[in-house]
Amino acid sequence: MKKTVKILFLASVTAALLVGCAGPDAKAPAQAASQENREASGTDNYTIGIGQFAAHGSLDNCREGFLLGLAEEGIVEGENLTVLYENSQADGGIASQIASNFASQHVDLICGIATPMAQSAYGIGRKQNIPVIYTAVTDPVAAELAAPDGSPVGEITGTSDKLPVTQQLEMIRAILPQAKTIGIMFTTSEVNSLSTIEEYKAAAPDYGFEIVDVGISTTADVPLAADSLLEKVDCVTNLTDNTVVASLPIILDKAAKKQIPVFGSEIEQVKIGCLASMGLDYIELGKQTGKMAAAVLKGKKKASEMNFEVIEEASFYGNTKVAENLGITFPEKLTSSAKELFTEITE
Repeated sequence: MKKTVKILFLASVTAALLVGCAGPDAKAPAQAASQENREASGTDNYTIGIGQFAAHGSLDNCREGFLLGLAEEGIVEGENLTVLYENSQADGGIASQIASNFASQHVDLICGIATPMAQSAYGIGRKQNIPVIYTAVTDPVAAELAAPDGSPVGEITGTSDKLPVTQQLEMIRAILPQAKTIGIMFTTSEVNSLSTIEEYKAAAPDYGFEIVDVGISTTADVPLAADSLLEKVDCVTNLTDNTVVASLPIILDKAAKKQIPVFGSEIEQVKIGCLASMGLDYIELGKQTGKMAAAVLKGKKKASEMNFEVIEEASFYGNTKVAENLGITFPEKLTSSAKELFTEITE
Protein backbone atom coordinates (compact mmCIF):
# COMPACT_ATOMS: atom_id res chain seq x y z
CA MET A 1 0.00 0.00 0.00
CA LYS A 2 2.78 2.42 0.95
CA LYS A 3 4.59 1.51 -2.25
CA THR A 4 1.47 2.29 -4.32
CA VAL A 5 1.02 5.66 -2.63
CA LYS A 6 4.68 6.49 -3.24
CA ILE A 7 4.40 5.63 -6.93
CA LEU A 8 1.28 7.76 -7.30
CA PHE A 9 2.98 10.65 -5.52
CA LEU A 10 6.03 10.46 -7.79
CA ALA A 11 3.79 10.31 -10.85
CA SER A 12 1.91 13.42 -9.78
CA VAL A 13 5.15 15.30 -9.09
CA THR A 14 6.55 14.29 -12.49
CA ALA A 15 3.38 15.49 -14.22
CA ALA A 16 3.57 18.80 -12.38
CA LEU A 17 7.19 19.25 -13.37
CA LEU A 18 6.35 18.54 -17.01
CA VAL A 19 3.60 21.13 -16.94
CA GLY A 20 5.92 23.63 -15.28
CA CYS A 21 8.63 23.00 -17.88
CA ALA A 22 6.22 23.56 -20.74
CA GLY A 23 6.54 27.35 -20.33
CA PRO A 24 4.83 30.04 -22.43
CA ASP A 25 5.86 28.50 -25.75
CA ALA A 26 3.94 25.28 -25.17
CA LYS A 27 1.09 24.69 -27.57
CA ALA A 28 -2.35 25.33 -26.11
CA PRO A 29 -4.96 22.54 -26.47
CA ALA A 30 -6.71 24.10 -29.48
CA GLN A 31 -3.57 24.51 -31.56
CA ALA A 32 -2.15 21.13 -30.52
CA ALA A 33 -5.37 19.36 -31.45
CA SER A 34 -5.52 20.95 -34.90
CA GLN A 35 -1.89 20.06 -35.58
CA GLU A 36 -2.46 16.46 -34.46
CA ASN A 37 -5.40 16.18 -36.86
CA ARG A 38 -3.21 17.27 -39.78
CA GLU A 39 -0.41 14.91 -38.81
CA ALA A 40 -2.84 12.00 -38.47
CA SER A 41 -4.27 12.61 -41.94
CA GLY A 42 -0.82 12.94 -43.47
CA THR A 43 -1.94 15.94 -45.52
CA ASP A 44 -1.84 19.71 -45.19
CA ASN A 45 -5.50 20.24 -44.45
CA TYR A 46 -6.44 23.39 -42.57
CA THR A 47 -9.45 24.67 -40.66
CA ILE A 48 -9.86 28.40 -40.18
CA GLY A 49 -12.48 30.61 -38.65
CA ILE A 50 -13.56 33.81 -40.40
CA GLY A 51 -15.37 36.24 -38.15
CA GLN A 52 -16.94 39.29 -39.82
CA PHE A 53 -18.17 42.15 -37.68
CA ALA A 54 -20.97 43.44 -39.90
CA ALA A 55 -22.76 42.70 -43.15
CA HIS A 56 -21.91 45.28 -45.80
CA GLY A 57 -20.23 45.35 -49.18
CA SER A 58 -16.68 46.33 -48.28
CA LEU A 59 -16.36 43.68 -45.57
CA ASP A 60 -17.95 41.08 -47.85
CA ASN A 61 -15.32 41.96 -50.44
CA CYS A 62 -12.58 41.53 -47.83
CA ARG A 63 -13.82 38.02 -47.11
CA GLU A 64 -14.01 37.15 -50.80
CA GLY A 65 -10.52 38.51 -51.43
CA PHE A 66 -9.14 36.71 -48.37
CA LEU A 67 -10.23 33.34 -49.74
CA LEU A 68 -8.87 34.25 -53.18
CA GLY A 69 -5.53 35.14 -51.64
CA LEU A 70 -5.38 31.79 -49.84
CA ALA A 71 -6.34 29.98 -53.07
CA GLU A 72 -3.54 31.69 -54.97
CA GLU A 73 -1.17 30.19 -52.41
CA GLY A 74 -2.63 26.70 -52.87
CA ILE A 75 -5.00 26.68 -49.87
CA VAL A 76 -8.43 26.15 -51.41
CA GLU A 77 -11.78 25.88 -49.67
CA GLY A 78 -13.33 22.47 -50.26
CA GLU A 79 -10.00 20.89 -51.18
CA ASN A 80 -7.53 21.34 -48.34
CA LEU A 81 -9.33 24.08 -46.43
CA THR A 82 -12.38 24.02 -44.17
CA VAL A 83 -13.86 27.45 -43.47
CA LEU A 84 -16.04 28.26 -40.48
CA TYR A 85 -17.77 31.60 -41.09
CA GLU A 86 -19.88 33.72 -38.76
CA ASN A 87 -21.10 37.33 -38.77
CA SER A 88 -21.66 39.25 -35.54
CA GLN A 89 -24.12 41.73 -37.11
CA ALA A 90 -22.24 44.68 -35.54
CA ASP A 91 -22.65 43.29 -32.02
CA GLY A 92 -19.45 43.25 -29.94
CA GLY A 93 -20.79 40.64 -27.53
CA ILE A 94 -21.59 38.26 -30.37
CA ALA A 95 -18.13 38.89 -31.83
CA SER A 96 -16.58 37.55 -28.63
CA GLN A 97 -18.85 34.50 -28.71
CA ILE A 98 -17.84 33.81 -32.31
CA ALA A 99 -14.14 33.90 -31.43
CA SER A 100 -14.72 31.54 -28.48
CA ASN A 101 -16.64 29.17 -30.72
CA PHE A 102 -13.80 29.07 -33.24
CA ALA A 103 -11.32 28.28 -30.47
CA SER A 104 -13.50 25.43 -29.19
CA GLN A 105 -13.43 23.90 -32.67
CA HIS A 106 -9.61 23.91 -32.71
CA VAL A 107 -9.13 26.13 -35.75
CA ASP A 108 -5.62 26.65 -37.09
CA LEU A 109 -6.13 30.40 -37.54
CA ILE A 110 -8.77 33.07 -37.04
CA CYS A 111 -9.38 35.85 -39.55
CA GLY A 112 -11.00 38.90 -37.97
CA ILE A 113 -12.71 41.23 -40.45
CA ALA A 114 -13.05 44.78 -39.05
CA THR A 115 -11.62 46.12 -35.81
CA PRO A 116 -14.10 44.89 -33.16
CA MET A 117 -13.94 41.36 -34.59
CA ALA A 118 -10.14 41.46 -34.76
CA GLN A 119 -9.95 42.59 -31.12
CA SER A 120 -12.30 39.82 -30.00
CA ALA A 121 -10.38 37.23 -32.01
CA TYR A 122 -7.07 38.28 -30.49
CA GLY A 123 -8.52 38.30 -26.99
CA ILE A 124 -9.38 34.62 -27.40
CA GLY A 125 -6.55 33.65 -29.73
CA ARG A 126 -3.72 34.72 -27.44
CA LYS A 127 -5.11 32.55 -24.62
CA GLN A 128 -5.38 29.50 -26.90
CA ASN A 129 -2.19 30.16 -28.89
CA ILE A 130 -4.20 30.54 -32.11
CA PRO A 131 -2.75 33.02 -34.62
CA VAL A 132 -5.01 35.85 -35.76
CA ILE A 133 -4.93 37.63 -39.11
CA TYR A 134 -7.06 40.75 -39.47
CA THR A 135 -8.25 42.91 -42.33
CA ALA A 136 -10.21 46.18 -42.64
CA VAL A 137 -8.67 47.55 -39.44
CA THR A 138 -8.10 51.23 -40.10
CA ASP A 139 -5.71 51.95 -37.24
CA PRO A 140 -4.11 48.79 -35.78
CA VAL A 141 -2.02 50.87 -33.38
CA ALA A 142 -5.01 52.69 -31.89
CA ALA A 143 -6.82 49.34 -31.69
CA GLU A 144 -3.86 47.99 -29.69
CA LEU A 145 -3.23 45.25 -32.24
CA ALA A 146 0.16 46.65 -33.24
CA ALA A 147 2.97 48.66 -31.70
CA PRO A 148 3.66 52.23 -32.91
CA ASP A 149 6.37 50.94 -35.26
CA GLY A 150 3.88 48.59 -36.93
CA SER A 151 5.17 45.42 -35.31
CA PRO A 152 2.64 42.94 -33.87
CA VAL A 153 1.79 42.84 -30.17
CA GLY A 154 1.62 39.04 -30.31
CA GLU A 155 0.63 36.32 -32.76
CA ILE A 156 -1.52 38.75 -34.72
CA THR A 157 -1.04 40.73 -37.91
CA GLY A 158 -2.96 41.71 -41.03
CA THR A 159 -3.90 44.61 -43.25
CA SER A 160 -5.11 48.14 -42.64
CA ASP A 161 -7.73 49.97 -44.72
CA LYS A 162 -6.39 53.34 -43.64
CA LEU A 163 -8.17 56.07 -45.57
CA PRO A 164 -6.23 58.32 -47.97
CA VAL A 165 -7.50 61.44 -46.21
CA THR A 166 -5.54 64.08 -48.12
CA GLN A 167 -6.40 62.52 -51.48
CA GLN A 168 -10.08 62.48 -50.48
CA LEU A 169 -10.00 66.16 -49.52
CA GLU A 170 -8.23 67.05 -52.75
CA MET A 171 -10.92 65.19 -54.72
CA ILE A 172 -13.78 66.89 -52.86
CA ARG A 173 -12.23 70.30 -53.53
CA ALA A 174 -11.90 69.49 -57.25
CA ILE A 175 -15.55 68.43 -57.50
CA LEU A 176 -17.01 71.13 -55.19
CA PRO A 177 -14.87 74.26 -55.61
CA GLN A 178 -17.28 76.41 -53.56
CA ALA A 179 -17.82 74.07 -50.62
CA LYS A 180 -16.71 75.16 -47.15
CA THR A 181 -17.96 72.55 -44.68
CA ILE A 182 -17.68 68.76 -44.69
CA GLY A 183 -19.81 66.64 -42.37
CA ILE A 184 -18.66 63.34 -40.87
CA MET A 185 -20.77 60.92 -38.84
CA PHE A 186 -18.93 58.45 -36.63
CA THR A 187 -19.43 55.88 -33.89
CA THR A 188 -18.01 57.14 -30.60
CA SER A 189 -16.79 53.67 -29.56
CA GLU A 190 -14.81 52.98 -32.76
CA VAL A 191 -11.18 53.94 -32.18
CA ASN A 192 -10.53 53.91 -35.93
CA SER A 193 -13.13 56.59 -36.54
CA LEU A 194 -11.78 58.81 -33.77
CA SER A 195 -8.23 58.74 -35.14
CA THR A 196 -9.40 59.31 -38.73
CA ILE A 197 -11.51 62.32 -37.76
CA GLU A 198 -8.51 63.87 -36.06
CA GLU A 199 -6.56 63.35 -39.27
CA TYR A 200 -9.36 65.01 -41.28
CA LYS A 201 -9.47 67.98 -38.91
CA ALA A 202 -5.72 68.46 -39.13
CA ALA A 203 -5.63 68.34 -42.95
CA ALA A 204 -8.92 70.09 -43.83
CA PRO A 205 -7.69 73.71 -43.47
CA ASP A 206 -5.04 73.07 -46.13
CA TYR A 207 -7.88 72.57 -48.60
CA GLY A 208 -10.11 75.37 -47.31
CA PHE A 209 -12.53 73.11 -45.42
CA GLU A 210 -14.00 72.98 -41.93
CA ILE A 211 -14.97 69.58 -40.51
CA VAL A 212 -18.31 69.27 -38.70
CA ASP A 213 -18.71 65.92 -36.95
CA VAL A 214 -21.51 64.18 -35.09
CA GLY A 215 -21.15 61.05 -32.97
CA ILE A 216 -23.57 58.15 -32.58
CA SER A 217 -23.69 55.11 -30.32
CA THR A 218 -25.94 52.75 -32.28
CA THR A 219 -27.71 52.56 -35.63
CA ALA A 220 -30.85 53.85 -33.89
CA ASP A 221 -29.11 57.23 -33.54
CA VAL A 222 -28.45 57.60 -37.28
CA PRO A 223 -31.69 59.26 -38.50
CA LEU A 224 -31.63 62.15 -36.01
CA ALA A 225 -27.87 62.56 -36.31
CA ALA A 226 -28.16 62.73 -40.10
CA ASP A 227 -30.91 65.37 -39.91
CA SER A 228 -28.76 67.48 -37.60
CA LEU A 229 -25.58 67.11 -39.65
CA LEU A 230 -27.20 67.86 -43.02
CA GLU A 231 -28.44 71.22 -41.71
CA LYS A 232 -24.85 72.39 -41.12
CA VAL A 233 -22.73 71.21 -44.06
CA ASP A 234 -22.18 71.56 -47.80
CA CYS A 235 -21.33 67.88 -48.22
CA VAL A 236 -20.68 64.72 -46.23
CA THR A 237 -17.74 62.33 -46.39
CA ASN A 238 -18.05 58.84 -45.04
CA LEU A 239 -15.52 56.79 -43.08
CA THR A 240 -15.13 53.02 -42.90
CA ASP A 241 -17.14 53.18 -39.68
CA ASN A 242 -19.06 49.89 -39.55
CA THR A 243 -22.13 51.14 -37.70
CA VAL A 244 -22.51 54.15 -39.99
CA VAL A 245 -21.89 52.14 -43.16
CA ALA A 246 -24.59 49.68 -42.13
CA SER A 247 -27.05 52.63 -42.12
CA LEU A 248 -25.68 54.40 -45.17
CA PRO A 249 -28.91 54.05 -47.24
CA ILE A 250 -30.73 56.15 -44.62
CA ILE A 251 -28.10 58.90 -44.81
CA LEU A 252 -28.07 58.83 -48.62
CA ASP A 253 -31.85 59.14 -48.80
CA LYS A 254 -31.93 62.14 -46.48
CA ALA A 255 -28.99 63.80 -48.25
CA ALA A 256 -30.54 63.31 -51.70
CA LYS A 257 -33.70 65.11 -50.60
CA LYS A 258 -31.57 68.11 -49.63
CA GLN A 259 -29.31 67.83 -52.72
CA ILE A 260 -26.24 67.41 -50.53
CA PRO A 261 -23.44 65.26 -51.97
CA VAL A 262 -22.19 62.32 -49.91
CA PHE A 263 -18.69 61.02 -50.61
CA GLY A 264 -17.80 57.42 -49.89
CA SER A 265 -14.65 55.78 -48.59
CA GLU A 266 -14.59 52.82 -50.98
CA ILE A 267 -16.11 51.33 -54.12
CA GLU A 268 -19.20 49.68 -52.61
CA GLN A 269 -20.39 52.95 -51.11
CA VAL A 270 -20.17 54.63 -54.51
CA LYS A 271 -22.17 51.81 -56.09
CA ILE A 272 -25.10 52.33 -53.73
CA GLY A 273 -25.32 56.11 -54.05
CA CYS A 274 -22.29 58.03 -52.80
CA LEU A 275 -21.09 60.57 -55.35
CA ALA A 276 -17.43 59.56 -55.48
CA SER A 277 -14.48 58.27 -53.51
CA MET A 278 -10.73 58.10 -53.48
CA GLY A 279 -10.99 54.60 -52.16
CA LEU A 280 -9.45 51.21 -51.78
CA ASP A 281 -10.22 47.97 -53.58
CA TYR A 282 -11.30 45.73 -50.71
CA ILE A 283 -11.00 42.54 -52.73
CA GLU A 284 -7.34 43.36 -53.29
CA LEU A 285 -6.99 44.18 -49.59
CA GLY A 286 -8.48 40.78 -48.77
CA LYS A 287 -6.12 39.03 -51.19
CA GLN A 288 -3.14 40.68 -49.54
CA THR A 289 -4.44 39.43 -46.19
CA GLY A 290 -5.00 35.91 -47.51
CA LYS A 291 -1.40 35.65 -48.64
CA MET A 292 -0.23 36.66 -45.17
CA ALA A 293 -2.48 34.00 -43.65
CA ALA A 294 -1.13 31.37 -46.06
CA ALA A 295 2.43 32.09 -44.89
CA VAL A 296 1.35 31.49 -41.29
CA LEU A 297 -0.61 28.32 -42.06
CA LYS A 298 2.28 26.84 -44.04
CA GLY A 299 4.70 27.61 -41.26
CA LYS A 300 6.81 29.94 -43.38
CA LYS A 301 6.36 32.81 -40.93
CA LYS A 302 4.74 33.51 -37.60
CA ALA A 303 2.16 36.26 -37.38
CA SER A 304 4.42 37.93 -34.82
CA GLU A 305 7.16 38.18 -37.46
CA MET A 306 5.11 40.29 -39.91
CA ASN A 307 4.23 43.95 -39.53
CA PHE A 308 0.75 44.93 -40.63
CA GLU A 309 0.47 46.03 -44.26
CA VAL A 310 -1.35 48.88 -46.03
CA ILE A 311 -2.46 49.31 -49.63
CA GLU A 312 -0.70 52.53 -50.56
CA GLU A 313 -2.52 53.47 -53.75
CA ALA A 314 -6.08 54.82 -53.76
CA SER A 315 -8.21 55.07 -56.90
CA PHE A 316 -11.00 57.38 -58.04
CA TYR A 317 -14.48 55.87 -58.20
CA GLY A 318 -17.41 57.99 -59.35
CA ASN A 319 -21.15 57.54 -59.88
CA THR A 320 -22.29 59.54 -62.90
CA LYS A 321 -25.97 58.89 -62.13
CA VAL A 322 -25.62 60.49 -58.69
CA ALA A 323 -23.66 63.37 -60.25
CA GLU A 324 -26.46 63.89 -62.78
CA ASN A 325 -29.09 63.92 -60.03
CA LEU A 326 -27.08 66.58 -58.17
CA GLY A 327 -26.30 68.66 -61.27
CA ILE A 328 -22.55 68.02 -60.86
CA THR A 329 -19.97 67.37 -63.55
CA PHE A 330 -16.84 65.47 -62.64
CA PRO A 331 -13.57 67.21 -63.62
CA GLU A 332 -11.85 65.56 -66.58
CA LYS A 333 -8.66 65.05 -64.58
CA LEU A 334 -10.61 62.70 -62.28
CA THR A 335 -12.61 60.81 -64.90
CA SER A 336 -9.56 60.24 -67.09
CA SER A 337 -7.82 58.43 -64.24
CA ALA A 338 -10.88 56.72 -62.77
CA LYS A 339 -10.60 53.09 -61.71
CA GLU A 340 -14.31 52.74 -62.38
CA LEU A 341 -17.33 54.93 -63.14
CA PHE A 342 -20.84 53.72 -62.34
CA THR A 343 -23.86 54.80 -64.39
CA GLU A 344 -26.56 53.64 -62.01
CA ILE A 345 -27.35 53.25 -58.33
CA THR A 346 -27.54 49.69 -57.08
CA GLU A 347 -29.84 48.63 -54.27
